[in-house]
Formats: sequence, C-alpha cells, structure tokens
Amino acid sequence: MTERWVFGFEDLSDAEEIVDGWDGVRSLLGGKGANLALMSRMGVPVPPGFTVTTRACLDYLRDEAMPDGLWDEVVEAVRRLEKESGQTFGGGDDPLLVSVRSGARISMPGMMDTVLNVGLSDAAVERLAHHTGDPRFAFDSYRRLVQMFGTVVLGVRDEPFEDVLTQRRADKGVDSDAELTVEDLREIVSDFKAIVARWSGTTFPDDPFEQLRMAVEAVFASWNTPRAIAYRSASGIADDLGTAVNIVKMVYGNLGADSATGVAMSRNAATGAPGLEGDYLVNAQGEDVVAGTRPTLPLDQLATDMPEVYGELVEIAGRLEKHHRDIQDMEFTVERGKLWLLQTRNAKRTARAAVRSAVEMVDEGLIEPTEALMRVAPDHVEAFLHPQLAPSPDGSRTPFATGLNVSPGAAVGRAALDADLAARWAADGEKVVLVRPETKPDDVHGMLAAQGILTARGGRTSHAALVARQFGRPAVVGAHALEVDLGAREIRAGDTVVAEGDWLTIDGTTGEVHLGALELMVPDLADEWLRRLLEWADEHRRLGVRANADTPVDAERARAYGAEGIGLCRTEHMFFDPARLPIVQRMIVTESDRERSDAISALLPHQRRDFAGLFRVMDGLPVIIRLIDPPLHEFLPGAVELTRRVHDIHVRLTTAADMDTLEELADELEEARFMLRRVHELGEANPMLGLRGVRLGLLMPELVRMQVRAIFESALAVAGEGVEVHPKIMIPLVADAEELRRMRTMLEEVAHDVLEMADVEIDYAFGTMIEIPRAALTAAEIAQTADFFSFGTNDLTQMTFGISRDDAEGGFLMRYVEEGVLAESPFHSLDEGGVGRLIDIAVRDARELKPDLEVGICGEHGGDPASIGRFDRLGLDYVSCSPFQVPVARLAAAQSALEDP
Repeated sequence: MTERWVFGFEDLSDAEEIVDGWDGVRSLLGGKGANLALMSRMGVPVPPGFTVTTRACLDYLRDEAMPDGLWDEVVEAVRRLEKESGQTFGGGDDPLLVSVRSGARISMPGMMDTVLNVGLSDAAVERLAHHTGDPRFAFDSYRRLVQMFGTVVLGVRDEPFEDVLTQRRADKGVDSDAELTVEDLREIVSDFKAIVARWSGTTFPDDPFEQLRMAVEAVFASWNTPRAIAYRSASGIADDLGTAVNIVKMVYGNLGADSATGVAMSRNAATGAPGLEGDYLVNAQGEDVVAGTRPTLPLDQLATDMPEVYGELVEIAGRLEKHHRDIQDMEFTVERGKLWLLQTRNAKRTARAAVRSAVEMVDEGLIEPTEALMRVAPDHVEAFLHPQLAPSPDGSRTPFATGLNVSPGAAVGRAALDADLAARWAADGEKVVLVRPETKPDDVHGMLAAQGILTARGGRTSHAALVARQFGRPAVVGAHALEVDLGAREIRAGDTVVAEGDWLTIDGTTGEVHLGALELMVPDLADEWLRRLLEWADEHRRLGVRANADTPVDAERARAYGAEGIGLCRTEHMFFDPARLPIVQRMIVTESDRERSDAISALLPHQRRDFAGLFRVMDGLPVIIRLIDPPLHEFLPGAVELTRRVHDIHVRLTTAADMDTLEELADELEEARFMLRRVHELGEANPMLGLRGVRLGLLMPELVRMQVRAIFESALAVAGEGVEVHPKIMIPLVADAEELRRMRTMLEEVAHDVLEMADVEIDYAFGTMIEIPRAALTAAEIAQTADFFSFGTNDLTQMTFGISRDDAEGGFLMRYVEEGVLAESPFHSLDEGGVGRLIDIAVRDARELKPDLEVGICGEHGGDPASIGRFDRLGLDYVSCSPFQVPVARLAAAQSALEDP
C-alpha cells in the first residue's frame, strides 16, 4: 500500500483507520495537527488546512529529500484549500496565504520553526492591499514573511532585520512597529529583501509554491536544530519522533482595531487556579505575543474590548478542557470580530499548577485520583522545595524592578546577558541568572543552565515563561523598567546600573527583582493540594519511604515530609562536631590503651544525646543506626597540612622573644610532630578499601561497643519518657558472614547487659549494609545472622564498576555519558544490569532462607524516581533518602505501583 503523506483536518477518520488509538493519531499527525483535526470535528472554529505527517519528516531527514509523492499530495491539498476558500494561492484578486508550522507528537514550544504569510509576492501584496482596503496591513504581512523566510528557511541571522526595524522606529520617533506607516513598511520590505540577498546569496522567491516547498523542508530540518535537540534532551523526548507540518489558511489578527491575536490558558498556568488566563494584542500577529516584542494585554481585558469573542472563547476553553481532561493552552486569532482557534495543547505549567489542577480535576469529576497521581511528575513535587526568598531582617525590602511572576521560586546568580555565557559560567560552577530583552528558542541551553530567568519584555505566555515553567526555573518576565544594553553589557532601571557579572536575586513568586545575593530559605510543604495528592500516593504505594537523617532537625523535617522512620543514621557525622573532633582524634592517634578508653568514654554522653534526640522525634517509628563506617584518616588532618604546620612552628621558634613563648611553641611542635608521625603510621594506600566498617569494629571493638551502649541507654531513657522506641543497629561493609556473626555476638552482649540491668524490653534488631558485591552473592549465608538488609548503593555501585565516584564524576564519567558509552551515570540512577542484578540475587537468596527478611536501600538512589521503580520491582520493603526527597519518593513509589500492579 502506498504511503499517504497528507491529511486534511477533515480527514481525521482516515488517520484513525491507519493507526491505533489517539496516541497513534498524535504520533502520525503530531499534537498540533491531531488537535486541529479534532477541534474541526467538534465544531470549534478552525481555519481550513492540512497536515504533512511525521513519517514524511523522518523520511526527509533520512534521505535529505522529500519522499516520492509527497509534493504532489501537498499541491493537491492546496488546490482543495483554494476551492474551499474561493481564493487563489498567492494570486487572484483575493490571494490565499498560508502558515507553515511545526507540530511534534510532544509539544516543544518555540523549539521548531514557523513561517507565516506564505504566498505573498510583489504582485500579491498589492492585490491583498486592494482587497482588504488596508495597504498597511498588506505590507506589514509581507515584511513579516520576508523576515521569517530569511531567518527560518535561508538561515539569515535575525539581527540585521531587527537593526532595520530599530533604526526605522528611532528615525520616526515611535515605540513600536505598529506605529510605522505603509510607506515605512514598503521601504522595510525592500531593505529586508536586500538583507536576504546579501546574507544568503539568493533572492527571495516570488513563486508561492517555491516558498511553500522551501518552508516545509525548513520545518522538517528544524527537528534537528541544536535548540530542539537540547530541549528534547532536557525533557526526555525521543529523537526519532519527527515533526509534522501544518499548512493552514491564514487568518489575520493585524487587520485593525477589531482584530487581535493571543494565547489563552483554561486555568492559571502559574498557580492552577480556575479561570481563563493569558495575553493578547490588538492588531497583531501571533508571533508578536510569544516573542514579547510588544507589551501584551491581560486576557480579562478582552471581556471589555470584545465581550462576544471573550464569551465564545470561555465556552470553547471549557469544552476543550473537558474533552482533554487537562489544562489547555490555546492560540487564537480574531479577524474582524470573528474568533478562530489555531491550536490547543495540554499546557505547560508550574509544579504548583500541575498539582492543584490535578487535585481539583478529581474534585470536579474529570479524572480519578490514580490519574492525578500519574499526571504529576516527581519533579513537580521536588519543585515545591525550591528555595524561596527569606524574610527581610528589618521587614522591608525594595526591589529595583518588577515584572510578571510567571514561574515561582527564588534564584540568586550572577547576571549573564547571553545564553552562551550563562552556559559557560554554569559549567564552571557559577550560579547564573540569565537576563535578556526577551528570550528566543536559541537561548534554551542558557535557560537550562541558569538558576533563574529575567526578561525585560514578554508576557505570561511568552517563550521565556513557557520554558521556565516547563523546566521549573524561577522566572520574572516583562520587567519593562529594565533596559538590557547588550552593547554595554549592563542592565539599567532608572538610575540603577547592574553590570554583567553582578549578583541579582529574582523572585518568581512575586515578580520582584533585587540587587545582590539575598538569603534564600527552603519552604515547607503546607500546600493543601500537594498534601492531598501525597495522601493518595500513600494509599497506593507498596514501598515504604524512610529518611537518611543524622540530627533531630533532619529527623523532624523528614517526619514532617512523611518519612516512616529513619533508614540511615550515619554516626560518623556526629563525630565531626567541632566539640567532639579533638576527642575523636585523640582516640585515633594515642598509643595508650588507657587514653583511648578515656576518649571513648568521653564520647559516650554525646552519642546518648544524639540517639535520644532521634528516638524522640521518631516516636513509634524505626530508627536504623549505622555504626562508624569511614576510614579513620577522614577524622585526621592531612600529612601535607601537618608538614606545613611543623614548618610554621619552626619559623616562629626562630623569632620567639621570651622563654614562655619558646616553651609553648616547643609543646606545639612536639604535638604536631607526633600527629604527623601517627598520620604516616596509620596511612593506607587505599583507605576506602582498608580499615573501615565492620573491620574497624572488630579491630577497635571498644568504639562500637560504646556506640551500641549509647543506643540502648538512650533508648531506655527515652522509653521511660513514654516514647515508643525501635532501634535497629546496622553493621556496615560486611563481606563475609563470619564478620557479621562475630560482630553481632559481641554487640548483643552489650545490649543484653544494658537491658538486663534495667529490666525493660526494647524492640531492637541487628542487620547489615550490603555494599560489597561478595556480600550480595553470599546473602543467604549473611542472612542467617541478620535481621534486616539495607543496600548501600553508593559503595555497591563504586565496587561493581571499579570506579571512584569522587574522581569519576568530575572527570571521565561525564564524557562517558555525553559520548554514549553509558546511557546515564550509574551513581544517579540505578544500574539495572549490574548493581540491580546483584540486589536481585541477594534478595532472592536471602528470602529463601528468611521469607520475612526486611530489605531496604539507603544509597542516594533512594531519592531517584526511576531507581525507586526498579527497587519496587525487585521487591524491596522501603527506600531511604534525603528528607527533601521524601515527598518525591512517596509519589514515585505510588506511580510504580500503579504502572505495575
């Protein structure tokens, strides 16, 4: 059967016969084409047109030529448009003009190309002027075509065209292109054609069909532009989908005061609140709204300016939202009082809008709670924890500029005035705020690299706003008081001047822009819609969610975020406290057993307070405490630092003026020399594979005995306060079952001694961290002694790959990912084929012996949504992650359960 490349909007049934379901139609016709056809079927006023399929695009990109038969189908479809409209394409007394627009299966706002007013020529523009009685409109449309054709199709930079417009406005003393006369526009068209000839080496084509063919090929090619590739990479969109091309009869929003163009959202895209929201412009074409080159009007003003049009738009928005069961982003044009819809799609929205709209659509009966859970991405939940501006210490703070609050959250960074610079600075570790007059699709790489985005122009539906909401970047747009001077590399607002590189703080929640780097704070999760969504998640997930927490403050935050216990308390973090570190260092370096015993005894009350604080916060929930794990060298100063210290003391000795000073320096020198000698004696060639974990406990048993004593003594004290305590002691870095057996036997004696004296029962358990491949492979033997397993996937990944994470992530590993050697960093997302298989073997073998063995994971993978799904499939009981990742993990676990019941 011959491939069909073109479908009219009236041919939706034909497309449905070729593919399966609505997803298939969207894959074939792209989201825009499919929705235009659907709106046409629903009786929504849509201009007539047709769609060239995504398959045609993929064939074109593969062969670098239009597939056989495609052009004949396009010409035939144009002839049908001529017959339907009574116009002639690019000719006759009333010329038919068309727009040529991209439309991939998954919306990529602004990333691919559009050409408007295709079909105009020197002859056609005069006929259009005569037919409409509006020469200014005709030549405004013509100059737009020449500019868009030059930039999109012929690859001419946009700046020469913009320079002509800027100079013409200055010469005429006007602020906007809309104020230029028809004579100005005639001359601008001539200037634009000269720019095309000079910069492209070819003349602007007069033949409408040549224009159309070149425009279609340009839209196909835009699928592989750097900005589109960067957007797909950031969004997780496959590269093999291709884009459809939609060829639509032009309707004109620039025909006078009764014409307009705009973008409408069926709900507020920043907050999710019900009600139509958006921007529009009178006497303009659609690109003017999203480009931000003219100050837009709020959509509710349309209710006053064109009440009948506004009422019709509200009714259509309601129908479309009800049909698609999601927030709709609609482009519309009003031509001399008649409303036309040019597009609808599921709207890009902020995290708050995504959560609120999903929950409220459940309340409205549009969707079920399970669909709401699947609709909200884990990244949306994480965005609720984005920094916010801390309150001003004196209660007052004056911004130096304000704009539209289009994407919430606060951002601090150095002002970068172009996207390339923002990307370079970010790659060097700098925090950046990208500041532009208005953003364009080519800026997307800088927008993704920046902490936040600030533009002088643009509205709530501008390119900057859409991309910022899509990727969770705080953004303020349309700060009209700002003048972004790209020549001087500075920003001005009245008398205030900000040089490129100066610090800025933007507040996307309020729309304020502040000088300097203001203090940020982490918000709480008080949002009522998020609370309800996470309650639904808890009803559906199988995996428990615990937190990695070492202090009562972290534990309180974790519990407030919904953690069901502590899955990892790293006791070594407690030893780094400045008040304790000298005691720990004395314990390590002393050559006296008595002095070591005294140091360990001095640590005991500190550890009791630590554990008691965690037990109080986690009243009734399990607390897994990992005994000391890292090598001892981490608590000691480095040899280089100590050598320098010895040298400095020698220098000071040579200049000492009195005996008291000499004696003090001599004591310091002796102590420094002793420490340096002990550091050398205790040094290991590879300490991360040396004396640490269970090995350290077996060779320095008094240290872990003290820790276990502290655990049980604090548990008893807190239990006496009425707190329900469930301590679980985790023994790290076990490689052999005998290590765990000996360690547990020794530590059980301590627990027994403490509990026997108190005559109180405490529900406790001993388990181990599986972080060595051999431990995973011998899990059945280890399980004979363990009450629970917790997989430490950070070290397990390092040892499985033979890669040092600290070295690799700043070095070759990123090159591996960039060049496709590895699909992703195994430290960010679980390596299913290697590390995941080891976990699977360990769980299966251990549970053959102990079917009820509790198994969890406490590595950083515990907060990664993709990894959480894998752990769920492996049959783990819980994941443990940072307190800030607990809400994300709750949702991701529910989504995994719903995807694989």
